[in-house]
Amino acid sequence: MRFLFRLAVFLSLWGCSNAQGQTKEESTEEVKIEVLHRPENCSKTSRKGDLLNAHYDGYLAKDGSKFYCSRTQDEGHPKWFLLGVGHVIKGLDIAMMDMCPGEKRKVIIPPSLAYGKEGYAEGKIPPNATLMFEIELYAVTKGPRSIETFKQIDTDNDRQLSRAEIELYLQKDFEKDANPRDKSYQNAVLEDIFKKNDHNRDGFISPKEYNVHQHDEL
Repeated sequence: MRFLFRLAVFLSLWGCSNAQGQTKEESTEEVKIEVLHRPENCSKTSRKGDLLNAHYDGYLAKDGSKFYCSRTQDEGHPKWFLLGVGHVIKGLDIAMMDMCPGEKRKVIIPPSLAYGKEGYAEGKIPPNATLMFEIELYAVTKGPRSIETFKQIDTDNDRQLSRAEIELYLQKDFEKDANPRDKSYQNAVLEDIFKKNDHNRDGFISPKEYNVHQHDEL
């Protein structure tokens, strides 16, 4: 299951969209962050593009009513998502920056960084709602578009990813899956990657085409 998640993320990130129900609004308001617990030993903190594993409960700040609890979803498993690319509302992307694995936070998110004037009826969030979240972060790992992954795929160090290099990388990942796929499926995945990412159709994926998280190092 972890492999399938990583693969889905690898394929989908080139066209990242806003979190469900969220509308874009300009904001001068800020997210209020209260650190409830931070481990003494914290050698790695979260940053844009990292893959995070966390539990979080959401409440309406107005009356404290709970509208979301990750522990009651998907058999109670913590949520995996990429930080800073719109997989969650903008306020949570901001609130979970620079967190340590094992850290707990309580955050207050203004409407402009959540669901704004429209609200989110399906999620039981009214218009102009200020939200409060309690967050517990379990893991921080390199996302599929990290600098390290680019360098790992780029075996000849020519600062571009060829079809053969990506095919080799995917092959190694496919071999980790408990249910191996046939070659035709692997080829379909490879074709999809180049269709979505090789914008100039030169047969290579450049650092610019790869770099959706705008890492300065690439």
